[in-house]
Amino acid sequence: MYFEHNPFVPAERSDEPGRRTSKVAIVGAGAVGSTMAYAALMRGAARTVALYDINAAKVKAEVYDLSHGIQFMPMAEVIGSDDIEVCRDADVVMITAGAKQRPGQTRLDLAGATIDLVGKILPELLKVAPDATYVMVTNPVDVVTYAALKISGLPTNQIFGSGTVLDSSRLRYVLARETGVAVQNVHAYIVGEHGDSEFPLWSSATIGGVPLLDWPGVHGRPPLDAERRTAIADEVINSAYRIIEGKGATNYAVALAGSRIIEAVLNDESRVLPVSTLLSDFYGLSDVCLSVPSVVYGGGVADQLPIPLSDEEYDGLKASALSLKQVAREFGF
Repeated sequence: MYFEHNPFVPAERSDEPGRRTSKVAIVGAGAVGSTMAYAALMRGAARTVALYDINAAKVKAEVYDLSHGIQFMPMAEVIGSDDIEVCRDADVVMITAGAKQRPGQTRLDLAGATIDLVGKILPELLKVAPDATYVMVTNPVDVVTYAALKISGLPTNQIFGSGTVLDSSRLRYVLARETGVAVQNVHAYIVGEHGDSEFPLWSSATIGGVPLLDWPGVHGRPPLDAERRTAIADEVINSAYRIIEGKGATNYAVALAGSRIIEAVLNDESRVLPVSTLLSDFYGLSDVCLSVPSVVYGGGVADQLPIPLSDEEYDGLKASALSLKQVAREFGF
């Protein structure tokens, strides 16, 4: 059953004859999925946002609630259903459905149930949206992305995970707060697993073009010595656990990160984002999905950038890859 609530925009509307408008399908109408639909609509990321969830009442309620605010957003339509057909011909499919992470659980604890769910839903999605770019958001995103690649048989550019886009945003926020500069002038990445083995690339991070390791401090604030960097990394890596403990889920920032990925694909931006992709001889690492800075464009992921690594950072990336490979093997991948 479909639910539409925008009488001014027919479901098949096209602004020009023969012109196909952009469509994003979001699988899962829970806290992350519904907030991602809201963020995509508010940012004008797509002309049509489709929500799919097996809970028909939840989808109906979310579609009504979002649609009632359409006049305050860039022009768009929102539709929803418990029928997979609502995702037909989507340009981008964001999969947020999965087991819910509870206080005290790691992301890897969720692997089994989420992989089973993806194994059931992904073949059905491919029937209605075979040409879409697929973005896995549900946790543990790296292992789930690897499993989704094996299940779907899609090219490696066409399916990838949201990875550490959110974690890198958290890192930049904390660095901006600690140094007293605008977050837009901080350039730094979290890489590896979207989880406990992730880590910052301090050696390539910059603030206003100044290497972070040479940052002298401004406004009377001290430089970022090793002790402060360790504290910053700990805050970033454990922030999701603190948020889940306090409110039960993370949804706002991950939705904004997801909408930014949507825009990079639909607008063919060739934007560098630390998404989770299948590595192939990346510093000697292969056959594992984890996050490194990659070029995201209209066809999905084009390239992984050979960003310089210190010996310590290389060791961290290798350890993260080995951890994820072990988990994947436990689930038969």
